[in-house]
Amino acid sequence: MIRRSTFGLFGFIALATGAVALAASAIVAGPMPASAQDASYGYGQADGGGFSLGVGGMVGIKPKYEGSDEYEAFGFPVVFPKFGGNDLGGRVKVRGADDVRFKLFEAGGFEIGPLAGYAFGRDEDDGDLLRGLGDVDDGLVLGAYAGYHVGPVLFDVSYHQIVTGDDDGYQIRFGAEVNTAFSASWRGTARVGTTFADDNYTDSYFGITRAQSLSSAAGLGAYDADAGIKDVHLELGLTWDVTDRWQLKSGFRYGRLVGDAADSPIVESEDQFSALLGATYTFDVQR
Repeated sequence: MIRRSTFGLFGFIALATGAVALAASAIVAGPMPASAQDASYGYGQADGGGFSLGVGGMVGIKPKYEGSDEYEAFGFPVVFPKFGGNDLGGRVKVRGADDVRFKLFEAGGFEIGPLAGYAFGRDEDDGDLLRGLGDVDDGLVLGAYAGYHVGPVLFDVSYHQIVTGDDDGYQIRFGAEVNTAFSASWRGTARVGTTFADDNYTDSYFGITRAQSLSSAAGLGAYDADAGIKDVHLELGLTWDVTDRWQLKSGFRYGRLVGDAADSPIVESEDQFSALLGATYTFDVQR
């Protein structure tokens, strides 16, 4: 079952603010080396110098909550500047709503940068097993990532800290990916990875306190979800440069909950699917 969900005003503000701040950091870091404009990062190119702006958005579907077997729609905006032919959007990689990365520095196969995003919470009416457990608020995510290229493979690790809302937990993601150019306008990405979640995160999203157990409409018992590996996942992405200004992106993710997360009484399905589809347009603001 798929339901429609609107992306909250706070989410738009959080992502827009993060994008502006991170883009400013990229400007301070200096001109982007040519090698940074690789197959997996570009968002379209405008001709000539001056100041250009890329705008667009992404929509997708995801489980109503981690462990749900029902799905909902979501969306978020994408904005990036370009100065004198230096496409700062070329530093951006969108892995998901909670993982928008900016490549701030790159040298000798190593890259590092900040990330920002938006963590979706859940409502107790998102599933029958959640009734009586209370809501978990959405939250702003801040963090950083580092990666190292070994031949065609990028190995990376990223840190995702929820800084607002009910949950103050964090996740650490480990992954390896390969980017391939099929033609001048078509590029693809394949990625495998796993996620570690701390106690605060697992308690918020998979645990059940004694008080919640007593109020559970489904009669669920108390459950303590410890820190540990939360999931393993596979991601596939495709980018199409329709013109020198229009670009389309798509992504698919399959995740499998494991460990204490998979054993939680609130989990309806260990198999978790999500997908993204986005479009951006780059236009000249000033010549």
